[in-house]
Amino acid sequence: MRHFDAEATRAALPFTALIEALRQMFIEGCEVPQRHQHQLGQDLTLLIMPAWQLGALLGIKTVSIAPGNAVRGLPGLFSSYTLFDASTGQPLAMMDGNEITSRRTAAASALAASRLADPASRHLLVVGSGRVASLLPEAYRAALPGIGQVSVWARRPEAAQPLVEQWRGIGIEANAVPELADACRQADIVTCATLAREPLIRAEWLKPGSHLDLIGGFTPQMREAHASCFVNAELWVDTDEALRKSGDLLQPLTEGLITPACIRGDLAKLCRLAPGAAHQPGQRSVFKSVGTGLEDLAAARLVNAS
Repeated sequence: MRHFDAEATRAALPFTALIEALRQMFIEGCEVPQRHQHQLGQDLTLLIMPAWQLGALLGIKTVSIAPGNAVRGLPGLFSSYTLFDASTGQPLAMMDGNEITSRRTAAASALAASRLADPASRHLLVVGSGRVASLLPEAYRAALPGIGQVSVWARRPEAAQPLVEQWRGIGIEANAVPELADACRQADIVTCATLAREPLIRAEWLKPGSHLDLIGGFTPQMREAHASCFVNAELWVDTDEALRKSGDLLQPLTEGLITPACIRGDLAKLCRLAPGAAHQPGQRSVFKSVGTGLEDLAAARLVNAS
């Protein structure tokens, strides 16, 4: 069995190749059962997330969450990914699950934007300062090469500056912005990767024809966007799980501001369209993702092929 540590996993997932790998897997499809969750006493939660293509590959991601690790000087989350032959059950590879998850998350948003955003988009606003947020400019520029300016807003302003320096170090024109509303009004694409529980983005801040990408809000208790953001917008989701898991969608659905019929489709449908094909000039678009094991399996297949 091959082993890929964090560095090797990262090196095997350049965004151009990863975005294409996701596109192919969404078209092919795979089985993704509901994740298993187990509580080991008071201090440890275990998540087990399988996905497979019959006769091809089986992948299992395990995630351990231990909030008390902070006092031990350890991360609160560890993740690993094991890839098997789906015919024989033979283990093929063990990979770093954190790299798999963060990179495929950024790549999925960039893939959706390549179909939904204006192909002439130049200004990207990143909302958030965590691991996934740090990857978004590189992922987006792989899908939309015209992006030349990146702004970042973080709830703690001091958290934004390290990202600016990181992005400038790889040749991206980047700056931190103090006012979120003003930054949204200037951006062609707004991408949010936060753990917010109260809405950050309002519809009146968004330009006509702009694209809003919502990565956080992957539980019913979390929200990144005000319900108004979904009204009169072209709304797409990664999978139909978003209708059950996303706090961003559950409230406007409950209040009747939108209905399931308002959702134009999922990422599998978008992947069958040409780049830019779903963009309508002057019409705002929204992509809401909650993540899927299909993306993990696509990334793992790419790593194993390296």
